[in-house]
Amino acid sequence: MTALTVITSGPLSAIEDRGRHRLVHVGVGQAGAMDRAAHDLANRLVGNAPDDATVEIVFGGAEFELDTDGWVAVTAAWGPITVAGSAVEVNRATLVRAGQRLVIGFATHGIRYYFAVRGGLAVAPVLGSRSWDSLARLGTPPLVAGDVVPIGPVPVTPVPTHDFAPLSPPPTRIEIDVRPGPRLDWFDDGAWDALVDTEWVMSPRSDRSGIRLDARRSGGASVLHRTESGELPSEGMLRGAIQVSPDGSPTVLAADHPLTGGYPVIAVVTDATVDRLAQLRPGQSVRMIPVSGHA
Repeated sequence: MTALTVITSGPLSAIEDRGRHRLVHVGVGQAGAMDRAAHDLANRLVGNAPDDATVEIVFGGAEFELDTDGWVAVTAAWGPITVAGSAVEVNRATLVRAGQRLVIGFATHGIRYYFAVRGGLAVAPVLGSRSWDSLARLGTPPLVAGDVVPIGPVPVTPVPTHDFAPLSPPPTRIEIDVRPGPRLDWFDDGAWDALVDTEWVMSPRSDRSGIRLDARRSGGASVLHRTESGELPSEGMLRGAIQVSPDGSPTVLAADHPLTGGYPVIAVVTDATVDRLAQLRPGQSVRMIPVSGHA
């Protein structure tokens, strides 16, 4: 079996796939890649199945070697990438020779890279997934220097003839679509307008469980005011739910979100746009766009 060796892991590099499914009733969340489209694209560029495991790399600063020739692809975040010292492009399949070092530099746009190796990363699944769940502490822990990760068998699907996806760098301002949440009536009449009219910025107090947002020009004051002062019994949560904490700040629940919560959900981000938050850097802007209909 061929393997991938971790030379350096950067701030955080973790193995992710499409997550755990149909286990919420026993208290196990889905987890999986924060940016599912970028994860899928990385796999597609090297001929893998969508659910093959990739490495989700936060910020960059990671280096890897293969012990045999293999196709790789890096997607999503935008930054310098080299193989054996020569620059290669993001969103393109690249043949790496045995012993050559792949260096994924610190991102200049976006924050999460997805690194796929043809054959997928064949760590042992936990409850049906190879994903690391940072909240439940399930799966293979984040990678560290010296780790040797097995690579699965070469798939029958060939590397696509068109081995390059002509995508632009992640934007500096993200727009997400939102619909009213089940606890909108816990807020005053101006809360919905405040939510969609405010320019929000990503707080450094964000992670894979939730993206906390601060109002850019509020001076630290709350812009979302509750009218209900009582405690809300814990209820089920889902990816994209926007909870509002007592200080009035919204948090968008992300891939490793808790399955229940007691903060009121003022709105819900559509599943089609919630993954855009995966590429936000601290201090970057977010605007919420109200939409109608069902997800």
